[in-house]
Amino acid sequence: MILKGNQRAGGRQMALHLLNGEQNEHVNVHEVSGFMAQDVLGALNEAYALSKGTKCKQFMYSLSLNPPQTEKVGIETFEQTLERIEKKLGLVDQPRVLVFHEKEGRRHAHCVWSRINIDEMKAINISHPKLKLNDISKSLYLENGWKLPDGFRNKAQKNPLNYTRAEWQQAMRIGRRAPDIKQELQECWSVSDTRASFENALQEKGYFLARGDKRGYVAIDVHGEIYSLTRQLAQKGKALEARLGNAQNLPSTNEVKANIQGKLTKLFKSYSDELSAHHAQQHLPLKRAKEAMILEHRTVRASLKKYQEQRWQHEELKRSARIRSGFKGIWDKLNGKYWKTRKRNEQETWQAHLRDTKQREALVHQQLSERQTLQSQIHTLHREQEKERQVLVSDLSHVLKQEKKSKQAQRMKTNIKSQSSQNSDVLNSRNKRDNDKGFDFEPEI
Repeated sequence: MILKGNQRAGGRQMALHLLNGEQNEHVNVHEVSGFMAQDVLGALNEAYALSKGTKCKQFMYSLSLNPPQTEKVGIETFEQTLERIEKKLGLVDQPRVLVFHEKEGRRHAHCVWSRINIDEMKAINISHPKLKLNDISKSLYLENGWKLPDGFRNKAQKNPLNYTRAEWQQAMRIGRRAPDIKQELQECWSVSDTRASFENALQEKGYFLARGDKRGYVAIDVHGEIYSLTRQLAQKGKALEARLGNAQNLPSTNEVKANIQGKLTKLFKSYSDELSAHHAQQHLPLKRAKEAMILEHRTVRASLKKYQEQRWQHEELKRSARIRSGFKGIWDKLNGKYWKTRKRNEQETWQAHLRDTKQREALVHQQLSERQTLQSQIHTLHREQEKERQVLVSDLSHVLKQEKKSKQAQRMKTNIKSQSSQNSDVLNSRNKRDNDKGFDFEPEI
């Protein structure tokens, strides 16, 4: 289970992210504890209000828990993991919110704690959280028999295609996947050894090398999106400078964007729009199937929830009827029957809770399996469309190269004509000057 956490502020923004039902197919608020409020937004606003009594700015600790996609991970595993994390980070008994998200056949969880200790009215200091979370994460893989990621065995083998939320959002804006973009840029770097070869490789993939305002070396795609090469390639500035030269010698981002825009208008825009429309048409049946599946899954879950609530109420009435009132109730307490009945009710209540949880989990895992099957079809289509997009970009690159060669040849031809014209003018000028001076040349005998 991959664990990623950070201290942060912005309670309202965090609540909106946790409750986002557009980017997530299913959102389940599993727990809101330790707060007076019983909803996510109210709880995180409450945490913010508490922080105003301290000097703490980042008053929350936000954690995401991402289990392996192919493994069935139950609620109890998430809860046990959170208990271990709280002990490691010093967050035991702190107010928290736990929300589960599902999308693309994958379930993950978000937990947000308030860092404010209300007894001392100061923020809890969380030291070395990354190292502690990595230790717990590695232990979870080993204990549950999950396949250990290569990065845990050797840091040098860490997945080079990992991406941040900002990179994911950037890819979403142009309808692509962040790992695909990062992989393309890294392939360009691996097959090149000079600036010229790197620029050629980039253009083959639809990128252009530029000088960033703050980030040194950047690549700009045909849509005008800017990618930091130090981040995308996982290379330090010195390594980039050794191969690409001084960044100051590169064109600025504005210059490259203006150049791309001019070329897009002539060569790329119409073909790109046509291909995008074709891809959208291909994706339409799968999109409708996904929407229908999500709607069906939500309906089934709502029906199960309603059924369980009705059954719970019926069972609660049955259990409460066992407790007699009045003088009979007093007599039951005196002879011990009340306490036996109460204990029996508590056991049945707990068993009913476990039964309902097991039913919900079985339904969730069944639906996740169905969703993963559909998602594999979507990924297959996406890979095919990516290949078509790469072919279009490659064709664009060849056209640009031919256009560049044609312009260079035209320039050379113009320069030759200009030089020839200048030489002719100089010769005519000399002949005229000599004739004006009266020189008369006799042919030699």
